Amino acid sequence: MTATQDPTKPVDNGVDVDALLGARDVLTNAREAAAFTFTATNRWINGTHSRSSVKEFFGLGAEQSHRAEYSVDIDHPEVFASPDNGPSPVELVLMGLAGCLTAGVASVATNRGIQLRSVAATVQGEMDLAGILGIDPDVRNGFSKITVRYEIDADASREELQAVLAQSQKRSAVFDVVTNPTAVSVELA
Repeated sequence: MTATQDPTKPVDNGVDVDALLGARDVLTNAREAAAFTFTATNRWINGTHSRSSVKEFFGLGAEQSHRAEYSVDIDHPEVFASPDNGPSPVELVLMGLAGCLTAGVASVATNRGIQLRSVAATVQGEMDLAGILGIDPDVRNGFSKITVRYEIDADASREELQAVLAQSQKRSAVFDVVTNPTAVSVELA
């Protein structure tokens, strides 16, 4: 159910759209500052258990840093003879996709004057493990289908929310990585 937004009350979805639009203007005139490099470090612990962390990244022409170092343990479920110390890498991809799209939903909704009350996404990735486990060389080693289903309570029509979702996809780096080929090189230092 949707309700009409009070035009005297500004939309607040927790996104500083003015700052985002200001950054867009600045980066339009300083393209070299728009080149960002994000870095994650992964350290093996044991078996299929590892820990990934992020702290520094490069952007705006200089080294940048998160407020804190963020880490997540990565593993596989016990059904794969693993200790189950964290989400699997494919689950992290699904979480990243949902998080990136949801951030876009909040930004686009704010920019369009749509007040959000709640947003929840359920992401499902379908995969045939025959490819990963080497059972069948003709089976793709990856997702065969990913579905992201949103439940959004906002002061907008269904059509307006569908347009917000479409714009969120257009501006999501994770959506792009999942849906388009990206050059990935794996090297030994």
